[in-house]
Amino acid sequence: MPQSLCLVLVHIIFSTKNRQPFLTEKFRESVHAYMATIARKADGECYRVGGVADHVHLAVRLSKVERIADLIKELKVSTTLMVKENWPEQLGDFSWQRGYGAFSVGPSDLPALLRYIDNQEEHHKTRTFQDEFRAFLLKYGVAFDERYVWN
Repeated sequence: MPQSLCLVLVHIIFSTKNRQPFLTEKFRESVHAYMATIARKADGECYRVGGVADHVHLAVRLSKVERIADLIKELKVSTTLMVKENWPEQLGDFSWQRGYGAFSVGPSDLPALLRYIDNQEEHHKTRTFQDEFRAFLLKYGVAFDERYVWN
């Protein structure tokens, strides 16, 4: 086959360090837009970025050559620099947690994922990030050790 074709959709989740509520409404839209731009510059597509003050969700299509770990590293490093450059007084201590969750999504599940990301504010009125993340790990059958998930 002379052409390489792929469709890899991923739901990415990570939080601020120690789940600090840095991403208030004042900053959230700019950070999310910047993340979408970073994903697109990696030759992927960012269908959605959302979340609340202490974490983000992204629905992305990876390029055929991008590794998930590389994309997430670029997302975290670039947004941290952008945040500290633009809001040093308010967000000088901003940082992301070291880890992340990345879960494959089928094309038919993408609309439901987009709705889920769009409804983060409502969803987190009754559920913490930790409870949400544990639920995803259990849903996807990902083994984890609670001692190392939250750093």
